[in-house]
Amino acid sequence: MSRYPKPMARLIEELTRLPGIGPKTAQRLAFFLINQSPAEVQALADSIVEAKKRTNYCSQCFHFTEEDPCPICSDPKRNQNFICVVEEPRDVIAMERTKSFEGIYHVLHGAISPLEGIGPDQLRIKELVARIGPDVQEVVLATDPNVEGEATAMYLARLLKPIGVKVTRMAHGMPVGSDLEYVDEVTLAKALEGRREL
Repeated sequence: MSRYPKPMARLIEELTRLPGIGPKTAQRLAFFLINQSPAEVQALADSIVEAKKRTNYCSQCFHFTEEDPCPICSDPKRNQNFICVVEEPRDVIAMERTKSFEGIYHVLHGAISPLEGIGPDQLRIKELVARIGPDVQEVVLATDPNVEGEATAMYLARLLKPIGVKVTRMAHGMPVGSDLEYVDEVTLAKALEGRREL
């Protein structure tokens, strides 16, 4: 016999399917939701359904959007000749928070990972190559600084360089305000590789 009524047990089970939500967190969330007013719970449910219905991928960059093309791709102030390649839509949001990138994006929706069965064909790489016209001056590879991200960046560099476009990689190094003794070896090595003259 379950410790919870069937509807609550189902809610907990569904919540555990969310990334980063384990059984205890799912239980805590379920208790929270059960204690909310019906109007508050309905508003949450409606927002989930509406987001799922109205959110699509931009046909140009594959970022999440409500309109196609997305506001970034259709912005005439953006430099259409400067493409930043990222793994996931959340990476676009992170880049935009910096307010320092004025180009456009291309979202791969993952990284090459043979262990997980993800190869180049499962990513939006063909679409990226199709976007590289004679006007594109630079492609910045902003994949994650891990094994999968590095493999993806190397693959893309080998694929794009013969086209004649400048391919660059985001710099990796020490975070501002950190102490050397607390920085891991890989980050220190990347910081050393990316050193510049003062």
